[in-house]
Amino acid sequence: MPTPHPSETAAPTPAAAVAEALAMPPAPKGEPAGERGGWRRGGASGSAAPPEAHPGRSTGRFPKVLRRPESIPAPLLCLTAMFLVQTGIALSKPLFGPLGVGGTTFLRLSFAAAVLLAVTRPRLRDKRPRDLAAAALLGMASAGMTCLFAGAIDRLPMGTAATIEFLGPLAVALVFARRASHLLWALLAAGGVVLLTLLGEGGGDGLGLDPVGLLYAFGAAACYAAYILFTDKVGATFQGFQGLAVSMTVGALALAPFGLGQAWDGLTAPGASPLVLLASVAGVSLLLPVIPYALEMTALRRMPQRVFSVLVSLEPAVSALVGLVVLGQLLGAAQLAGIGCVVLASVGATLTGRR
Repeated sequence: MPTPHPSETAAPTPAAAVAEALAMPPAPKGEPAGERGGWRRGGASGSAAPPEAHPGRSTGRFPKVLRRPESIPAPLLCLTAMFLVQTGIALSKPLFGPLGVGGTTFLRLSFAAAVLLAVTRPRLRDKRPRDLAAAALLGMASAGMTCLFAGAIDRLPMGTAATIEFLGPLAVALVFARRASHLLWALLAAGGVVLLTLLGEGGGDGLGLDPVGLLYAFGAAACYAAYILFTDKVGATFQGFQGLAVSMTVGALALAPFGLGQAWDGLTAPGASPLVLLASVAGVSLLLPVIPYALEMTALRRMPQRVFSVLVSLEPAVSALVGLVVLGQLLGAAQLAGIGCVVLASVGATLTGRR
């Protein structure tokens, strides 16, 4: 990252990290371009950030002082992003009642797409058809992942749903590792799933986990794996947030047939407060994905990729904590043990993986 100009004396803030990422130059291969962060494939090190397009000059629409948050530790940015993601998920759950799962997800993706399109103004004329196809497929995978995960957390505790969904990136990591020793981590993750799904209790209330919710969670995991593979391709061909803006728009359009009717019925229902509902959805859309993604992108440029991946492996545990604090979801001992197994498997696969 370029050295700040001596005249820049203003203290950086977390908001500066968002501004930095929004104005960032083209992303190198292996960095994300999808709705969420997570495991990254490739061997890029966080020690070398892409050069500024015009050294000594400001790029993008933001002043240089807003794009120099060096004093904020990169791990703190990463952890903040994870907590914002999970908080956004938790806060979206109360909206499922008036707007429905599909309606809430459709409106959230639509708001996020509108913000990203306004900020990035993606240029598509110079893109090859296969690049646009990759962005469209990323949008489809992101839409499926988002909608299925929303259906899962509507029926399952957040920590349980997030842990099962995290099997998607973990599976991709294990497949690309191609080491026999990684069988240990796969077995550990499988043991965690058994603890969650067979021995765990739904929310600690003595009831079994909802089978439909489990199907949604495993479907979200499959979409998460596909999303990661397409993210790698889109991140190599689109500048900054442009790939995210395109894929998010495609995802919103893909969900329109399923969510538009639910959203309309919820907004026009007797006694409904459409402005309050829309404002709530707009706020959630900033918590997930716009601000967290910007923070993650900034963190990834300033820390080794392996360290970043280890931190992201904590996401299921963060989800369980947010579910407890925000929604009052108390997990049983078996579920907590299952989450711990999946987190350890992800950390182990990251630390022993070939880079």
